[in-house]
Amino acid sequence: MEPTSDKKHVWDKVNNWEEELLFLKSIIDKTELVETIKWGGPVYVYNNKNVIGIGGFKDYFTIWFFNGVFLKDDKKRLINAQEDKTKSLRQWRFTSKEDVNEAEVLEYILEAIENEKQGKVIKPTKKEAIISELLQKEMDKNPILAEAFQKFSPYKQYEFLEYIETAKQEKTKLLRIEKVIPMILGNIGLNDKYR
Repeated sequence: MEPTSDKKHVWDKVNNWEEELLFLKSIIDKTELVETIKWGGPVYVYNNKNVIGIGGFKDYFTIWFFNGVFLKDDKKRLINAQEDKTKSLRQWRFTSKEDVNEAEVLEYILEAIENEKQGKVIKPTKKEAIISELLQKEMDKNPILAEAFQKFSPYKQYEFLEYIETAKQEKTKLLRIEKVIPMILGNIGLNDKYR
């Protein structure tokens, strides 16, 4: 009997779920993702970017979405396996083949591919990411603004968001947004004139 310790990282547990994982594969095969093997399990890539992986564990088998944080998840299927550590990765766990609703799974995978095409990834930042819901609303209404904002470096985007979100009151935030919109559209960074 060989020692089990070297087996730790090999997912020999996959065998519990062979049939279920083959079923997941058959669904994924309907998409444009390409299967590769990484970290001892199947990972599906688009343009060499990891989109999803599948694997079997003791009590469940799962699809994980490498950038699952961007999925809408209307059906509330996804979990963050490690709340504090995992920013992007989300898992969808199943405990039986009956759990797998093909149409739903496809919908999530296609959304993940679409997000990959749009380049939605979390850039590793030293600073905590800031989200401005008010600015987001403006950008949702005005695609030209959104596109202009995307042209800035992450650092300059951060400066705008920080400027807006450090205002205490909503009306001050809105005034600041009004002030920065022409700058964003003119491709002028918040602090460019001081640089």
